[in-house]
Amino acid sequence: MCEKSIKDLVDHYINVSFSVNKIAESLIKEQIGSDLTTDQHYTLRYINKVGTCTSSELAEVFDVKKSAITAIINRLWEKGLIQRTRDENDRRVVYLTLTAKGDELFFKTEERIHALVESFITQFDQSEITQFLKTFEKLNDILSERKSRVE
Repeated sequence: MCEKSIKDLVDHYINVSFSVNKIAESLIKEQIGSDLTTDQHYTLRYINKVGTCTSSELAEVFDVKKSAITAIINRLWEKGLIQRTRDENDRRVVYLTLTAKGDELFFKTEERIHALVESFITQFDQSEITQFLKTFEKLNDILSERKSRVE
């Protein structure tokens, strides 16, 4: 490929990626509503998926500092959406789980997000969806590999 064409491809990728991310983030935020921030929703989503976790685990999974996770956890706890349980053998370890209220809010929000994604993903045929996901997963693998080499 010639250098001009690569530059054009890179510019096109950056423009489309920026646009898709901003629009998708905005649409998802609409579905989450004013009860949660996007980060809080993704935190609830992760805790729901694993059942129980620690703040350190969340910081690692989301690749942020523990102080950022602490702020999110404190707000979720204040809203009564998560429960903190200290480890009986090591009081420094605190396990996080969803409360019934947290479960309920998460599932209501998740239903709205699924309906949103379904509304546009069904505009593609099955082969386009399959190819897109395969390509997106490959991009994720390439980026993950790059990131792990940097660390």
